[in-house]
Amino acid sequence: MKNIVFILLVINFISANAQETSKEFQNKLNIEFADRKESPLTDEDFTIFKTLVFYPINEKYIINAEFVRTKMEKISNFKTSTTRVAKFLKYGELYFKIDNKDYKLNVYQSMLTSGKPDNSDDLFLPFSDLTSGKESYIGGRYIDLKIIKGNNWTIDFNRAYNPSCAYNQNYSCPAIPLENDLNIEILAGVKKFHD
Repeated sequence: MKNIVFILLVINFISANAQETSKEFQNKLNIEFADRKESPLTDEDFTIFKTLVFYPINEKYIINAEFVRTKMEKISNFKTSTTRVAKFLKYGELYFKIDNKDYKLNVYQSMLTSGKPDNSDDLFLPFSDLTSGKESYIGGRYIDLKIIKGNNWTIDFNRAYNPSCAYNQNYSCPAIPLENDLNIEILAGVKKFHD
């Protein structure tokens, strides 16, 4: 009985910390948007901005994923919301389950024009889902990840955010690759800003 109580306490502690992490990220995002120097908002939108709208934080969307490092990948040119071309290297694949269904997302490393990584441990996880164009931004959303050791990775969809071009057309944002379009509603992260 004591073991069961201890396990439940550990699970509750982990869940509470995961929620705090997600909440801290969302609070930080709101602070950035409220700072004129950091905000991607247009002057018009900035004057009326109060807060971003998020789905409620949901532990269901804090996912354990199996990371598989892909090798021999070539640098790919990603289309963007402007004429700019963004260079990315497919770094690996993330395999996970939601509601007992299998999904996969590719994770990328941004490359400088020289073919070297922008930041050696930063990874880019773009995705779209069945909320895109409805409750969330039509162009999909992003999650930032860090390279970690091992193949047990976490995807926190509560930390999904909109590209800057969702708020201001002066930004150039990488398009979501078709292979990262999920056939499920991800009811987590930032919702769309404009209808």
